[in-house]
Amino acid sequence: MKPVIFIPCDAAALAVGADKVASAIAETLAARGLYAEIVRNGSRGLHWLEPMVEVRTDHGRVAYGPVKPSDVESLFDAGFLDGAEHPLSLGKTRDLPFLKKQTRLTFARCGVTDPLSVSDYRRYKGLRGLENAIAMQGADIVQVVTDSGLRGRGGAGFPTGIKWDTVRKAAGAQKYVVCNADEGDSGTFADRMIMEGDPFVLIEGMAIAGLATGATKGYIYTRSEYPHAIATMRKAIEVARREGILGPSVLGSGHAFDMEMRVGAGAYVCGEETSMLNSLEGKRGVVRAKPPVPALEGLFGCPTVVNNVLSLASIPLILDRGADYYRDFGIGKSRGTMPIQLAGNIKHGGLFETSFGITLNELIYDIGGGTASGRPVKAVQVGGPLGAYFPTSHFDIPFDYEAFTANNGLIGHAGIVVFDDTADMMKQARFAFEFCALESCGKCTPCRIGAVRGAEVIDKIARGASVSEQTALLDDLCNTMRLGSLCALGGFTPYPVSSALDHFPEDFGPRPQSQTQPAEAAE
Repeated sequence: MKPVIFIPCDAAALAVGADKVASAIAETLAARGLYAEIVRNGSRGLHWLEPMVEVRTDHGRVAYGPVKPSDVESLFDAGFLDGAEHPLSLGKTRDLPFLKKQTRLTFARCGVTDPLSVSDYRRYKGLRGLENAIAMQGADIVQVVTDSGLRGRGGAGFPTGIKWDTVRKAAGAQKYVVCNADEGDSGTFADRMIMEGDPFVLIEGMAIAGLATGATKGYIYTRSEYPHAIATMRKAIEVARREGILGPSVLGSGHAFDMEMRVGAGAYVCGEETSMLNSLEGKRGVVRAKPPVPALEGLFGCPTVVNNVLSLASIPLILDRGADYYRDFGIGKSRGTMPIQLAGNIKHGGLFETSFGITLNELIYDIGGGTASGRPVKAVQVGGPLGAYFPTSHFDIPFDYEAFTANNGLIGHAGIVVFDDTADMMKQARFAFEFCALESCGKCTPCRIGAVRGAEVIDKIARGASVSEQTALLDDLCNTMRLGSLCALGGFTPYPVSSALDHFPEDFGPRPQSQTQPAEAAE
């Protein structure tokens, strides 16, 4: 068996020198008269070990990392093409504890295959779901998705099958499938990893959605900050067209479905579905009032499926293995698996896919290894910049939509950002208001004005001005934004503020003047 070397082309690996490592390996092969195939795969998600280089041997893949260009000569000297021991050797990839503890359904191929090889995709059970869907009626496809218990993986956790059935039954000569890949939450990177590491699973999921609902056109909407994902998806779409996966007759079925990429400038509010649809139409990205919902009047006024990357990437497995198989994972009304992203001040940051029900204790300490700084954990924020801050006393809460809602939190896109005991939670609360003020589309008053006023109130608390009165005002302002905002940007901003105030009241109080004035004024 000829040696195969896998070097990630994922943006996280590129950021720490993966291209330079690939060049060094290619040059060393040539200089030593050796031959090995180099495959630029996606990332496995062990980000503290990137670039993680793998070699396929007779006894499986062996991993090394993190590899620098200066390490390459010594790797070859040690016999790395045969999986030999080296100080950077991590052992067999499949035995790495971080991977072994996971249940990889959505990310089963990510980091394993060549992202742009259809033959590789098929070899690892790709396109089976689409082939099954072609033989089914739209209503039956929708029923399978409904029975699986799949809920939206981007925020509110709305049942995917109900959304699809609404579009399927809606009247309209033209229907669309729109993938919301505008991944703007802090601590999130799962969408990007799929688009860069396994783009065909997203294409397959969107094609199945088209067959299920009668939609013939799809769009992936992402942000300009994702150049590598954009380039990979565009190449994958071209390959899919050549292979007959997309086009006038999907896999020879007679059903048409095609798709393309659309790139926004990076406005956070365009992660909200109606703002995104406005942006797709070439309009300003502002929130639309509901009703009508996009499932009835969405893109260009037509019935539209709007799902995020992880929702659509879950579909092929469900159509391949069946609703019962997928529903067997998880707890309560949270079925299947969730790709959880560990970020911030954490020793082992990366992507960890597991069934719903795992606790924050397990994720932060057993999986993540605690803080990178070595200091005690103070809080984690789950669900992006609008997610609640949970103290360590809440770390036994199961990772479950209903459990988080009951504790005034949200799972969102499942990004977890860890903070140690040096974090100032009043400053974090102020940041939430500041972020909302900067990113607000300006359409509704509670969000547009409330965020600015909220930052001002926290500044008054920091100056020691009527702290108890200002704290009560802050609570009242949060209620107004939560109940009165048109979309989740203003409606969810109170989550980080209220949780910081509730769980860390000791951080809300007067500060030295040097900490409450702009730097130039304090000098």
